[in-house]
Amino acid sequence: MRRRKVAYGIMMGVCLALFVLAWTLVWRFSVAAALAMSVVAMIIPPFAVIVANWNVERHD
Repeated sequence: MRRRKVAYGIMMGVCLALFVLAWTLVWRFSVAAALAMSVVAMIIPPFAVIVANWNVERHD
């Protein structure tokens, strides 16, 4: 359980860092690169959720 939480936290931290860097620093040099970074950052959260819920026992 702990390893999944750490992986989720790292993935969401990378997502946040990509958004912040894209629109505070990178856009000054290349708007296309900032948009690409934002698209990658939008793709990360669904995978982070999948990793966080991998092999979770469900009690219905």
